[in-house]
Amino acid sequence: MKKSLIMVLALSVLAVSSCDFVRTLAGRPTQARLDQMRAERNRLEEARHQAVLDSMAQVEKQMADSLEALEKHLLDSLTQSQGTVLNPSKLGGLYTTKLESKYYIVVGAFRTRSNAENKLKSCNAAGYTATIVSFRNGLLAVAICPSNSLDETLRKLKEIRGTEVCPQDGWILINS
Repeated sequence: MKKSLIMVLALSVLAVSSCDFVRTLAGRPTQARLDQMRAERNRLEEARHQAVLDSMAQVEKQMADSLEALEKHLLDSLTQSQGTVLNPSKLGGLYTTKLESKYYIVVGAFRTRSNAENKLKSCNAAGYTATIVSFRNGLLAVAICPSNSLDETLRKLKEIRGTEVCPQDGWILINS
């Protein structure tokens, strides 16, 4: 009987002495409370992470809007100050030329094809990629330095304006 009493006591001590029981006696949180705290911490971390992502998306949108406004301002100020920017629609639109880039530097405009081809050859000989742009009004323009960046095109125009390739009245063509 002593053996069975000891066995029953040992089993009851084992049953009662689970981790949660010992934690409760020690004043510590149970496994369920620990799981709840872990889930709450994960939710807070996810919320912080989402707030950072939202903030980054907002900054990205603001930067894109600022760049668009800056490009428009640059185009407007160029048009007002020097008349160096031209949209093809002001010349009746493009006739047959399909342009790949958004901006070009026009280094010459001609009524005769032979003059345009001579300028094209001199630009190619100087190391520039040149193309002839045909307008509906019959004007043939020789364009160099194709780019999709207005800033790059402006920098290049300032760099080459007044050289033998680009006269002082060279201008930017916007392909829109």
